[in-house]
Amino acid sequence: MRELKIFSGQANRPLAKAICNFLHLPLGEVTLGKFPDGENFCKIEEDIRGRDIFLIQPTCPPVNDHIFELLIMIDSCKRASAARITTVIPYFGYARQDRKDEGRVPITAKLVANLITRAGADRVLTMDLHSPQIQGFFDVPVDNMYAAPVLNDFVAALDVAPEKRIVVSPDVGSIKRALGHAKRLGAKLAIVDKRRDNPTETRQEHLIGGPVAGMVAIMFDDMISTGGSIAGAAARLKEAGADAVYVAATHGVLCGKAIEKIGAAPISMLAVTDTIPISPDKMIPKIKVLSVAPLLAEAIKRIHHDQSISILFDKTEQ
Repeated sequence: MRELKIFSGQANRPLAKAICNFLHLPLGEVTLGKFPDGENFCKIEEDIRGRDIFLIQPTCPPVNDHIFELLIMIDSCKRASAARITTVIPYFGYARQDRKDEGRVPITAKLVANLITRAGADRVLTMDLHSPQIQGFFDVPVDNMYAAPVLNDFVAALDVAPEKRIVVSPDVGSIKRALGHAKRLGAKLAIVDKRRDNPTETRQEHLIGGPVAGMVAIMFDDMISTGGSIAGAAARLKEAGADAVYVAATHGVLCGKAIEKIGAAPISMLAVTDTIPISPDKMIPKIKVLSVAPLLAEAIKRIHHDQSISILFDKTEQ
């Protein structure tokens, strides 16, 4: 059996270390940095010839820097004669640019997939892709994990009676995700009718389903970016009489004025996973970080041993 080695870029080393702890492996030694002119530098400090390599690097902000660092790491491993290279991308940046919704715009998610494949990646392991069809953008196998069990455990641990829970989809596109969570939590379902005025501004028109009055509303989403949609939906739910609003999301991008919006919104708690590191200045009391390291570690172990990971999909899919 070829030896397993795990390396991490600079995007989320704490997650990489947590994964290695679960696998009882040391994190591989790699030197990363920049030349004085801003060009990226990478050197793998270990012998990896014939090894099974896993590179952990979410492409979170600054997105372009982390994508290019990942590409250089892949190329370094390829030229060092690694037997197989699996890129572990817990958060896949550019995922929202997955189609042409108007003329003369790119499909950047496909471009990034091409770059990763052409750089030499043999496999991709990711989590909660914004659009599942992005798996088809890659010409190598893709394993898309789900953080649903971690988020459901968070909700189950809340001091809320099951009959008081109502799962709310923050928009029409998240209905399937909300249905899955509602089924597993034994909760009712409601939907917020969201309208987008421009790429950064949304408004919540109607509330479908319910009733919400006197209930504890729980919203699930794949990512929280600027926080506008979630804050608006939470305000709409409180207007409808919800006793409390909780939010659980996989990726805490939290860019722009997201922290200010979440802090001012009637949200009791926002739970996000550690696919993206949350900087200390963003760790307001409302935010709780959950770990997906055990899920990713189990997937890495199974991929390394050429075992099926469909059982993990059965446990984690919506």
